[in-house]
Amino acid sequence: MRALFPGSFDPVTQGHKDILRRAALLFDEVVVCVMFNSNKTGRSPVTERLDRLCAAATDLSNVTVDSHTGGLLVDYCRRVGIDVVIRGVRGVADLDYEMPMARMNHELAGVETFFIAADPALAHISSTLVTTMSQQEPVPK
Repeated sequence: MRALFPGSFDPVTQGHKDILRRAALLFDEVVVCVMFNSNKTGRSPVTERLDRLCAAATDLSNVTVDSHTGGLLVDYCRRVGIDVVIRGVRGVADLDYEMPMARMNHELAGVETFFIAADPALAHISSTLVTTMSQQEPVPK
């Protein structure tokens, strides 16, 4: 079975890499796809994100990397023949955010959502946090 792991991946985090590795163990093929969210402003160029995802998947023979501009996630799923979307969830807030989208994807195109719980050691990590921390000035000792 083929599955899609979509996201902005801006930047690619250890949490993303963990979900990708675990998904690769569960599905015959995983397509990790940089999606464009009109509610988010990209910080890194798409080519850079794709390169980082390719690097994260070098030892995962059943993972391919792609990008999608415009249209709904289900449009991409229909175009490439994918029936399952993978979403990593860090906690209840993520699940509350993801559930309406999962339901809509199912209603619109019969696409199922497979939730993978974040590794507790990585659950505090978000792309926003990584970006914010990387922009901070080091604290003098």
